[in-house]
Amino acid sequence: MQQPASRFGWSILFGVFALVCLLTLAVVLVQLKKQITPIDMPPIGPVAAFSLTNENNQAVSLADLQGRVWVADIIFTRCPGPCLRMSKQMRELQTALPAASKAKLVSLTTDAEFDTPPVLQKYAERFEADTNRWMFLTGDKRAVANLAIDSLKLTAVAKKPGERTTPEDLFVHSTIFVIVDKKAQLRGVFQTGGEDVDWSQSKAKILAAVHQLEREP
Repeated sequence: MQQPASRFGWSILFGVFALVCLLTLAVVLVQLKKQITPIDMPPIGPVAAFSLTNENNQAVSLADLQGRVWVADIIFTRCPGPCLRMSKQMRELQTALPAASKAKLVSLTTDAEFDTPPVLQKYAERFEADTNRWMFLTGDKRAVANLAIDSLKLTAVAKKPGERTTPEDLFVHSTIFVIVDKKAQLRGVFQTGGEDVDWSQSKAKILAAVHQLEREP
């Protein structure tokens, strides 16, 4: 009498094990499908030629980024608002990008007169920036504005003295990250903060977008 019961028990255990395996496989397949499904990123517009200066006082032009995918934002080092958060998020992207990736991270300053190369260099050190991967650009105010506003669709508006809550409250600017493809075309915009924004999801989307664009010819 015990042998049939034993067989019945093993049958139940095997059935439960098989069900768990099937459920696990289903979850894995769903995750893989999410990763494989292409992100819709039609070109928004071309990035015009520019010439700026990085934190090492070296000239940087569009030609230096040609053939690479890059993620960009606009900040300023005296910013009392979202810039610190954004730079921490950019550092997270730096950490998360695969070593084999050739993608670049680019932070423009909207406070070009104050944010000279030595100032940007200290800011880069503060956020443990690998300057082979993550560059900070300054230069002529008009040249910065042309790249940020006209090409990358980032906004930056100086506050009038009467509108400032602190001496460092100088600008209202975008808090988005944008992505540019290897052909110097703006391809995507990603929110980084706000009540409805989950940064972990945004980061995953940015990393997936970088991977997808790097596979494009």
